[in-house]
Amino acid sequence: MFSCLRRGPAFYKNVVLLALPILLQNLCTTLLGLMDTFMVGALGEAPLAAVLVANTPVFVIQLVIFGLQSGSSVLISQFWGKGDTDSINRVIGLGCYVAGAISLAFAGIMFFLPVPLMGLLTDNQELVPLAASYARIVGFSYILNSLTGVYVGAHRSMENPKLGMIIFAISMVTNTFLNWVLIFGNLGAPALGVEGAALATLLSRVVEFVIMLTYALTNRRFKLRAGPLFRPGSALIQKFIRYSGPVVLNETLWGLGNSMYKVVMGHMEGSTEILAARALAGNIEDLCTVAIFAISGTTAIIIGREIGAGRREQVYEMGGALNLLAMGCGLVIGLPLIAGAWFLFPSLLYPFFHLSAVSGGITTMMLTFTGAILPLRAFNTVNTVGVLRGGGDVRAATIIDLLPLWLVALPLAALFGLVLKWGIFWVYVGVIMESTSKFFFGVPRFRSRVWINDVTQFTHEKEASQ
Repeated sequence: MFSCLRRGPAFYKNVVLLALPILLQNLCTTLLGLMDTFMVGALGEAPLAAVLVANTPVFVIQLVIFGLQSGSSVLISQFWGKGDTDSINRVIGLGCYVAGAISLAFAGIMFFLPVPLMGLLTDNQELVPLAASYARIVGFSYILNSLTGVYVGAHRSMENPKLGMIIFAISMVTNTFLNWVLIFGNLGAPALGVEGAALATLLSRVVEFVIMLTYALTNRRFKLRAGPLFRPGSALIQKFIRYSGPVVLNETLWGLGNSMYKVVMGHMEGSTEILAARALAGNIEDLCTVAIFAISGTTAIIIGREIGAGRREQVYEMGGALNLLAMGCGLVIGLPLIAGAWFLFPSLLYPFFHLSAVSGGITTMMLTFTGAILPLRAFNTVNTVGVLRGGGDVRAATIIDLLPLWLVALPLAALFGLVLKWGIFWVYVGVIMESTSKFFFGVPRFRSRVWINDVTQFTHEKEASQ
């Protein structure tokens, strides 16, 4: 079972060199969210809960962007292995079209209909106006962020993950500084509170977009070409729909499903305390999973590159090694997380976020569940996002990712929280059933080896047109 781990030092050195910049990029993004939580939390539990509610549609946008990155990676990593930069330009162009259109639609809804939208997400009338004031500003930031994300994701698939690390590190520092200025009214600026946090996010996204655009126009390693970028062609569109479409749909539906957990919490008794706890627990959870997502991103790059270069015989063993590596990483992180939740965070961390005793207890419970299930979650993430998608098996990855969420975990969480009213503990019992059931679907699919596919073989239509 563990023989696949004997890959030699060159393999693991390559994994570290690819994963470390991705990890640092994810860490920057996560720390940005944690700093937002810390600064908004200083305003009280209600503003903290309101920002969590307002960020629910933003979370969906982010997952659509991640879906575009992952779906594009299926193609780009294999095109990169073949040295086909024109096709990479076409994939980037399509990704920008889709990301721009979806984020623009979300921004329009959040700007013109913020109160009705927030009213759907929570029935707590204290939170709705605060959430609406944040949402109508922050929505526009993700138009720019979506375009930046597609381009950065393409470079990650071309073994250049440092670009995203640099851009998002600058964005994190900018956002943190502007939060300090605009939320609390420092340096002579007005104290805008929740609206200041939204404006800081918008301005930091402008900065990251400008940096990305400057790099894109001056970079020599990979040059943007207007022809294939703006006219991707029917053959590539078919490939994009076939291999990237299911991934975008996957991440969108997965994001909607996970957002429904927050909707369940937002309609429970004591929703202010529950949502405030979820805001902090969610950020800590994100911080604990940056290494796992770095491994999954690296896995997709390696699997796609090896298949694209024609080295199919090594792919299965590599996938097994990376799956087990992720599971071990989840165990190493999960156990200290549980210990911290019980013995360190209540006295050292929760007071900084002004959590009440009730919210603190809920946060500890949430983090305990997170730490306990982290090894299985790590395996599932790398197996579906890295191995199966990297191998072009996007339909099976989508089914494995969505069915446990929509047919098992979410119905149980809604039943326990809204129908039976058993409380937030039982809601989380429902939540962890997603990772448990997903594991038993994912293992047989990996062992079948049918996920190893070369997705860069074009149709006869393109061959005839050349």
